[in-house]
Amino acid sequence: MTGGYLILEKPNAGLVLSTNARFYAIVKPINEEVKSESWAWQWTDVKLTSPQLSRESMYKLSLKHLTLQCVSASDSRNPFVEHAIQYAIAAAHLATDKDKEALHKLFLQGLDITILGSNDFYSYRNQIESRGLPLTPESLGTLAPFASITFNAAESNGANSKPEVAKTGLGSSAAMTTAVVAALLHYLGVVDLSEPCREGKFGCSDLDVIHMIAQTSHCLAQGEVGSGFDVSCAVYGSQRYVRFSPEVLSSAQVAVTGLPLYEVIGKILKGNWDHERSEISLPPLMNLFLGEPGSGGSSTPSMVGAVKKWQMSDPEKARDNWQKLSEANLELETKLNILSKLAKDHWDVYLGVIKSCSLLTSEKWVLHATEPINEAIIKELLGAREAMLGIRILMRQMGEAAGVPIEPESQTQLLDSTMNAEGVLFAGVPGAGGFDAIFAITLGDSGSKLTQAWSSQNVLALLVREDPHGVCLESGDPRTTGITSGVSSVHLE
Repeated sequence: MTGGYLILEKPNAGLVLSTNARFYAIVKPINEEVKSESWAWQWTDVKLTSPQLSRESMYKLSLKHLTLQCVSASDSRNPFVEHAIQYAIAAAHLATDKDKEALHKLFLQGLDITILGSNDFYSYRNQIESRGLPLTPESLGTLAPFASITFNAAESNGANSKPEVAKTGLGSSAAMTTAVVAALLHYLGVVDLSEPCREGKFGCSDLDVIHMIAQTSHCLAQGEVGSGFDVSCAVYGSQRYVRFSPEVLSSAQVAVTGLPLYEVIGKILKGNWDHERSEISLPPLMNLFLGEPGSGGSSTPSMVGAVKKWQMSDPEKARDNWQKLSEANLELETKLNILSKLAKDHWDVYLGVIKSCSLLTSEKWVLHATEPINEAIIKELLGAREAMLGIRILMRQMGEAAGVPIEPESQTQLLDSTMNAEGVLFAGVPGAGGFDAIFAITLGDSGSKLTQAWSSQNVLALLVREDPHGVCLESGDPRTTGITSGVSSVHLE
C-alpha cells in the first residue's frame, strides 16, 4: 500500500496488506511403496503439475548433490518452484541428522507436487467478455475455482514489457514460492504447520524457517535480492515491513561455486536476518478493494531497474524525492494508527462518522464535524487522503524522471475518479505501480457503489479482500472443499 521503491533500502518501511488470494501446494508421494533395491539409488523422481497452465514437468533429484535435472517439461520451466524444491530439501537434510533413513524413504517414494493459484492472482477479463458477461465481481464469481490462465501476447522486452501471464499484481511468485517451501518442509518433517509459531529444529520458529528459505529461493529465482516484502507477507500476513540486509544471502549467491546446498542453507539459517516487521491492519469499518483496468500487468523488475538507473544519474533529485516520499508514507501510517485508536476509544462516535461519510464524497465529510470527537475523526480521515495524494504526486514525479509509468495517465484518471466517489478514503497503485490492479480503501458499505462505478469505466472489481493471515495448513483439497482464505497455503496428502 505504501513504500513502493523506497522499501528496497533500509530503513524505509512499507505497509503491506495480505489478502484472501491464496496459492496452494499439494504434496504427496508418487509411489506408495519403495522396492528394497531402491535404497541404492542416487536419484529420485519429482513431478510438478500446474493444472491452470496445463503444465507438467518431471525431474530427477540427485540425493547426493540435491540438484534437480529436468527430464521432461510440457512448456517453460518455473525457476521459483525449482529453487523452492532444492532449498527445502537441503533444509530437510540439515534438520534430520539422526533419522536419515525415514527421510530417504520419503525421497525414494518420489515427490508429487501440485500448485494451484486463486483466480484473484490472474486476469480473467477475456473469459468474461467472451461469455458476454458484464465486468462485475458477480461475473468473476461464475468462473470455476482455479480456472485456466490467460497468457499475454508476446511483446519485445523493455521497461513496459508485460509478464508472460496476465496477472493482477498480487505477488503470485512470492505466494507460490512460500507455499511450495512450506508444504515440502512440513511433508518432510522439518516444520509443523499445526503449531508454526513454536520453536523448531533450528532454534527459531517454524515460520521463521519457512521465511528464510522462501526468501532465499525467491531471490535466487529472480536473479537479484529484492526487498522481500512480498515473501514476508506471504509467510506472516499483513505487516509494517523494513527489509533485511542483502548480505545475509551472499552465501546463496555464490553457491554456484560448488558449495553443497545443505551448507549454504546452514549459513543462511544462522545468518543475521535483520528485517523488521510488526502486525498491522486497516482501521475498523475500512475495506480493501482492487480493480483491474485490463492492461495485462507490468514487469516489476524492469521498472525497478529503470528507477535505480535514475538514482545513479541524478542522485540529488532522487534523494529529495525519496525523502519527501518517506515523510508522506509515514504521515499516512500515522493517520491510520490514530484512526484505529479513535475507533477503540470512541467506538459509537466513530461508527456514526464512518457510516455518514460512507454516503458522501470527501468534500462533504466536514458537514458532520459537529462535535469535538467527530471533528477529530474527520480531520484524520481527510489527513489520510491528503497523505495519499502527496504520495501519488511524488510517485508520478519519480516515474517521469526515471522514464517508467509508475502512475501512467490512464491510471491517474481512474484513481482521481475513484477518490472522488462516495465513501472512498483513498486509492493508489500498489507496489511498483504500472498497469496492475489499483487499490481503494473504502468506508463502511460504500464498496458496492464503487464496484458499479468501476464497471462503467471498464474496470473489473476483483473478489479479493484483506485477510491478515499468512501461510497455513489446510485439511482438504481446495478443488473440492472451496477453501479460499489467506495468502499462501499448504495442503498435504
